[in-house]
Amino acid sequence: MQSPIAVVGGAGRLGAHITHRLAEQGHQVRVVSRDPQGVRLPPGVEPYRADIRYAATLTPALRGCAGVVFTVEPGTANSGPDSPEATMHDGVRNVLAAATERGERPHVVLVSQIYVTRRDHPMNSYGRLLDWRLRGEDALRTSGLPYTVIRPSWLTDEPFAGARVRLEQEDRGNGWVSRTAVAEACVQALVAPEARGRTFELYNEPGEAPRDWAPLFRRLTPDRMLARSGWGG
Repeated sequence: MQSPIAVVGGAGRLGAHITHRLAEQGHQVRVVSRDPQGVRLPPGVEPYRADIRYAATLTPALRGCAGVVFTVEPGTANSGPDSPEATMHDGVRNVLAAATERGERPHVVLVSQIYVTRRDHPMNSYGRLLDWRLRGEDALRTSGLPYTVIRPSWLTDEPFAGARVRLEQEDRGNGWVSRTAVAEACVQALVAPEARGRTFELYNEPGEAPRDWAPLFRRLTPDRMLARSGWGG
C-alpha cells in the first residue's frame, strides 16, 4: 500500500502495536492522538496532535493518507464529549470527513468489537456503547470508501489463547485475542484486496500464527451492501 498511513489512536495500547508493525514493514506512519508526545514512537513515525471529537483538528493529520486505521478507546459517559456517541460514532464520521476532504479515497480499517449487535448485553448500559459502535461501523460501510471492519474478541497481552487466528461473521461467538494478532489483522487488511468490504470477528485459538492472511479473508462473505455496489472485491 502507498503511504502515509494514519493510525488514529496510535498512542494507545492497541494502537502502539499497529504503529510498530506498520513501521517494521517500511510504511510511512502518522500517529494521531490527543497526546502523541507522551509515548515513544518508532523512528520516522510522525506524531500529530488531534482529537476525533473536533473535526477541524483532524484535517492536517489525515490529509493525503492512503490508509487510515481507527483504533480509539470509547468514552462511557451517557452524554457529552466522553460518550460513545461522541467517540465511536461522531468520531468516525469526523475522521471520514477529514480523510476525504480533498477527494482522497483511503482504505479505512475500523477496529470495533464483538457483541455490537447484542443490544441486551450489559456493556450497552455504558452510554449505549454497543449501539454507537455499530452506528460507527455503519457510517463507514455506507461511506463508499474501501474499508474493513474488525471486531476483536476480548483483548489480552497474554499467550494463553494461542497464536492461530479464527475469523468469523454474524457476531455470535466469544473468546480472546491478543493485541498482537489484532494489530497484524489491521496491517494485513490494509494491503489485501480480499479484506475489502468485509466485517468480521477475530479470535485466537491454539496453533501457529498464519503466514498468509489472504485465504482467511477470501473465505469471508462480503458485506451485502458492498456486494450490491461492486465493492465486495
